[in-house]
Amino acid sequence: MREKGLTWELLGQHLLLLPQKALYWEEEKTLVLADLHIGKVGHFRKAGIAIPKVMEQEELSVLSDLINELKPEKLIFLGDLFHSEMNNDWNWFQLWCELFPSLKIILVKGNHDILHEDHYLACGFEMADHIYAGPFLFTHEPLPEKRLPAEKYVISGHLHPGVKLRGAARQSVILSCFHFGPAQAVLPAFGKFTGKFCLASAEQSAVFGILDKKVIRL
Repeated sequence: MREKGLTWELLGQHLLLLPQKALYWEEEKTLVLADLHIGKVGHFRKAGIAIPKVMEQEELSVLSDLINELKPEKLIFLGDLFHSEMNNDWNWFQLWCELFPSLKIILVKGNHDILHEDHYLACGFEMADHIYAGPFLFTHEPLPEKRLPAEKYVISGHLHPGVKLRGAARQSVILSCFHFGPAQAVLPAFGKFTGKFCLASAEQSAVFGILDKKVIRL
């Protein structure tokens, strides 16, 4: 999987941008992803909307493959891990957590993470509102400009960033993307059952589109 990703050097650190919509921080052996939204399928199915339940199981399978390939020592979820109130999808996630007992897992709480902390702690999670690590500050949401720390580069999720590509015949497609601005980055949503929001890019920004099996700089 390493050969399918693209390495981006930032502040002396090497970040492997993966087409599976996750980031691997090589120096710290840390896998980072945002907005998995487990339970969203169950939430809609409960409301009578027919969505294949296997979708979320496939996402956890992809995450398992990443862990087995990269062998991270730490996994950071940048919020919106579980979409809504408790439903049966949590049981699948509990079973998944038991597959990796030695992996340190930290949840930076997002606006959708409304379950009682006891549920996360029972899975062996550490909980945080934000994480300072090396030159980075990990948060769920991007910070407003007036709150950006001068000494740290912010990495967040929440926005489900996308980038629109236009063809010569006026056709267009929106790709999920990694968006690195001058002071902060936004990671793509790991969950498939999410939308995409096209971000405005400053001239100094670096945007990396995600194709089926590779990441490309745009």
